[in-house]
Amino acid sequence: MVKFSKPKAFFLKGGSKAVLLLHSFTSNTVDVKKLGRFLNSKNYTCFAPLYKGHGHSAEHLILTSPRDWWESVEGGYNFLKNEGYQNIAVIGVSLGGILALNVGQKMNVNGIVTMSVPYKKDVDLLKKRVLNYALTYKQLEGKEKQQISHELDELETSSFSSLLQFKEYIDLTMEGLLRIKKPIRILYGELDEPLYKESAHYIYKNVSTHHRSVKGYSNSKHLMTLDPDKEEIHHDILSFLESLEW
Repeated sequence: MVKFSKPKAFFLKGGSKAVLLLHSFTSNTVDVKKLGRFLNSKNYTCFAPLYKGHGHSAEHLILTSPRDWWESVEGGYNFLKNEGYQNIAVIGVSLGGILALNVGQKMNVNGIVTMSVPYKKDVDLLKKRVLNYALTYKQLEGKEKQQISHELDELETSSFSSLLQFKEYIDLTMEGLLRIKKPIRILYGELDEPLYKESAHYIYKNVSTHHRSVKGYSNSKHLMTLDPDKEEIHHDILSFLESLEW
């Protein structure tokens, strides 16, 4: 077996303005590490929690649910509060964007940035994503093809009830968009599936705040924070943060 470093949360201390950074589904904090380093270089304090079940095998991931992921996010928010940060903005990509919208609905934040957020999701597509993640993870572990094939067959017969909960969680999040009264910037990749452009404009139309904007990036797919437009995205997010009342 190949040993590889397990992903983990990161905390980058800066000034009194704090940012909670939230990664995507089946991924980990590497999604937001470059953004975090950039914002930290501009004197923002950044914390990115690793959601429960993430950074491990797919078999481990499907044993967790949106409730578990939310607890990780809530823990990250409280960590910043306990560290003395009273002013917090939240930024999330994909699942992280869904969670960021929930933070904006339930907690006191100065502003919200979402990237590549789905306003609906099909359970079969979520299952396909988990299986693709499982394949990649097992290859990184250095397992033989025959063993990987056997383990993937077993995984396919497992319960994917957590994915149905994920779909329902997205639906509930969208139903609560009217509760978002704080500034929000909604970003999407023009090279991503059309759903995400639709989602961006749906969120834009349904939040209560008048301080809102939506923007697409022509060279970005789904993981915008790692795509060719990332430097433009970094500066656009910085500009948004600088426009907030802290």
